[in-house]
Amino acid sequence: MRLAFETWRMSRDTFVYDDDCGFCTWWADFFAHRTNLAIVGFDELTDEQRALLPDDYESCSHLLSDGAVYSCGAAIEQSFARADLPPGAEDLVRFLSQFEDYERFRERVYREFADRRELWGQFVSKDRPDE
Repeated sequence: MRLAFETWRMSRDTFVYDDDCGFCTWWADFFAHRTNLAIVGFDELTDEQRALLPDDYESCSHLLSDGAVYSCGAAIEQSFARADLPPGAEDLVRFLSQFEDYERFRERVYREFADRRELWGQFVSKDRPDE
């Protein structure tokens, strides 16, 4: 059962990622050290969290934030903004969002990286914390 979107509130913004992917785990750790986001792997999702995600949630990362769900490129964008990378990232996101083609470009860049996780994992990768 899906929770009513308007009534859902998180006590802490949460970054959701594929914890079977070393490249994804590296990024989750990166955000954990630079933000106050809670970090939750797909294997650790609660039923309540899973109900908030799209049906195909395992196709990309997500950010659960006080009544909003950001997925794929938007989740990474919001996570970088919370890390203030680059400095002034929130203002940059607000500026770029004015442009019609920006969202399409952001998602294309996300897919280019996400679809090549094995390749990028040869350069940056991290095991799950419990391994």
